[in-house]
Amino acid sequence: MLLNAGDPAAIDTAARRLAAGSLVGMPTETVYGLAADADNASAVHRIFDAKGRPADHPLIVHLAHGEGARTWRAGVDHYAREVPAFAAALMDRFWPGPLTVILPRREGVAAVAAGGQDSVGLRCPAHPVAQALLNAAAAQGVHGVAAPSANRFGRVSPTTAAHVAEEFAALPDDALLILDGGACPVGIESTIVDATRSHPVLLRPGMITPAQLEAACGQPLRARDEAAPRASGTLESHYAPRATVRLMDSKPLQTALDVLGSDAKHIAVYARSPVKAARGVPLRRMPDDAARCAQELFAVLRELDATGVRLIWVETPPADAAWDGVRDRLQRAAA
Repeated sequence: MLLNAGDPAAIDTAARRLAAGSLVGMPTETVYGLAADADNASAVHRIFDAKGRPADHPLIVHLAHGEGARTWRAGVDHYAREVPAFAAALMDRFWPGPLTVILPRREGVAAVAAGGQDSVGLRCPAHPVAQALLNAAAAQGVHGVAAPSANRFGRVSPTTAAHVAEEFAALPDDALLILDGGACPVGIESTIVDATRSHPVLLRPGMITPAQLEAACGQPLRARDEAAPRASGTLESHYAPRATVRLMDSKPLQTALDVLGSDAKHIAVYARSPVKAARGVPLRRMPDDAARCAQELFAVLRELDATGVRLIWVETPPADAAWDGVRDRLQRAAA
């Protein structure tokens, strides 16, 4: 069932569905999420089943903003047994927004959503529809909403309600309510920082840069290591369309197209550099700005995949930090 998120009655209906243990597709500023009450084990199991996601691959719990920081802090206190000072500084600076902080989990809450770990990923999204839903759900007794990306496991994340409906077309109409809040403005998933230890560890890059994180928390970010908890979207292969994705520098990409000529019609291209290809080869121009590229990235991959090509050649993103999130998603799509 697809409902217009601009209708207050739709928000109320979705909140009641969450409180009753049902699934809801909700927009966030990053991507659409497949949402369920994080404290309802049966409801969270429905997320794993619908996505085909391994039960030990943790979900991110989304918190209401409500009356401001006081509301999300109450949510953090419900799920986390401790909050390091640097983690509190990150939340104060970037919430609501595209940042997930992993904290030591309070015993007895959100165990299924946490994939059985003793840590839990928390986020306070900035999207007005997400917050309207989270606040309405809180009034129904829902402390937080587990909401991984609303797609089948490992596939391209959805950034429109139509993407969600396409992903779960096989579900009965009464199994999933989708709130249509338009296209997601950020377009790739949140930055994830591990705060379960005495220092911040970057687990997944996003559109918040390492420099911004370090400035906010006053500590250098460390790289992911073997002691890091499992986290969403960090598998080597992820965000993958049906077609095989290959990252290439601009010159080899153009040379390969020249060599193939009219035989390149099984290939689609997404590149910043001007590209010449035979008639019939799907081409999309990649924005020069990292934020604009992130916003459209998953939608473009879906669009090119829908042409039926076997390969999608993507020009390798620039090496600077602003492109870290985009580069990460493309490297995993190509793995």
